[in-house]
Amino acid sequence: MTRDQNDQDQGQTYDILISGASVAGPALAYWLRRHGHRVTVVELAPGLRGGGFAVDFRGAVQLAVLERMGVLDAVRAHATDTGTALTFIDAEGRDLAAMPPEFAAGELEILRSDLSRVLYDHSRDPAGDGPAPTYLFGDSLTSLTETADGVRVTFERSAPRTFDLVVGADGLHSTVRRLAFGPESGFVSHLGYYVAGWDLPASAGDLAARSVGYGEPGRLATVGRVHRRATEPGYGGEAFCVFASAEELAYDRRDVGSQKRVIARAYEGAGWRTPELLATLEEADDLYFDAISRVDVPRWSVGRTVLLGDAAYGATLGGMGTGSAVIGAYVLAGELALAGGDHRTAFARYERAFRPYVTQCQQGGRGAGEFLAPLTAPAIAARNAVLNDPAAVRAMLQQGQDVSAALTLDDYAVPVGQR
Repeated sequence: MTRDQNDQDQGQTYDILISGASVAGPALAYWLRRHGHRVTVVELAPGLRGGGFAVDFRGAVQLAVLERMGVLDAVRAHATDTGTALTFIDAEGRDLAAMPPEFAAGELEILRSDLSRVLYDHSRDPAGDGPAPTYLFGDSLTSLTETADGVRVTFERSAPRTFDLVVGADGLHSTVRRLAFGPESGFVSHLGYYVAGWDLPASAGDLAARSVGYGEPGRLATVGRVHRRATEPGYGGEAFCVFASAEELAYDRRDVGSQKRVIARAYEGAGWRTPELLATLEEADDLYFDAISRVDVPRWSVGRTVLLGDAAYGATLGGMGTGSAVIGAYVLAGELALAGGDHRTAFARYERAFRPYVTQCQQGGRGAGEFLAPLTAPAIAARNAVLNDPAAVRAMLQQGQDVSAALTLDDYAVPVGQR
């Protein structure tokens, strides 16, 4: 149903800065452009990130937003088509239980790097409405100062500028959130686990010939291959590891070497072929490593600055973060249009409409680490027993479907003057 557009038709266009060019940022840039705004996107990385791991979309609501964006077919064209269960094994490689592909892949799975490229290209489509967004790669914000009519922004490299609005779509460790809302420690909660992932080299041989996961109390190591990447030179599969740590570990987030040492210590003495797996870590140049955490921000906006995606409501693993980010971009841009550019009204509507949905989605992330790497041998056996019970598996999948569908989308029509 299309909501009243009286105030939307009276709206104005804004100069808007988005921090982050992974998923939420380019998605928002597309919608803001359609509504006539001028958009600049700043990204710390020197370009769109390559490699990476798979993300997924679940349920009719998430797929509907992709369709409204006009990217559903492109996302499907890049789908991983894994369709492979993850088999939990013992130290001798014997099967214990299987996790259906729907647990990890949802209804539509795509490599994060492919999704980022699709959204980036779509936001800059020459046939699109309004001016194409400007992307500033290899740069980051250093300060935000709100004035009576804008936000003065300084950058590490670019010249200072004033924007009408600023959006933090820069992830769990958001720079915008730190600058505008306060230290990360006030918003990010450690959930007792860490997650790591990296590409395996071709020299790994048959290590990832099957999608398997070997677990011991408090730690899990999995390997597998994405068929879509089979022809990539030097590609031997992926490693994905989850391990418990009640305390937050000390390491430098920008020092890959220190992260590799933390992972190696966590898996010392592990059985199966884990030593072979750890040996590949030395060659990895695309390591992903982070705590499994949850982001809770009491209010998603302050003045002319607002948060989107993981920066506002992230869950490292199992929280439907990718789908939530894309929906959130649609809702935020739509509410700005409906409010005629009145950011105070728009930000409040965006949060009121969307917070209940993402809060439910985040619940899946709270138990992800414990499910994947239970802390005791009896807990591992109990997890496996659940996975071997078809009725229990159906119930868990249905619960996820119910959560992903628990939102009614407004039809944020594009203003008449922008069609």
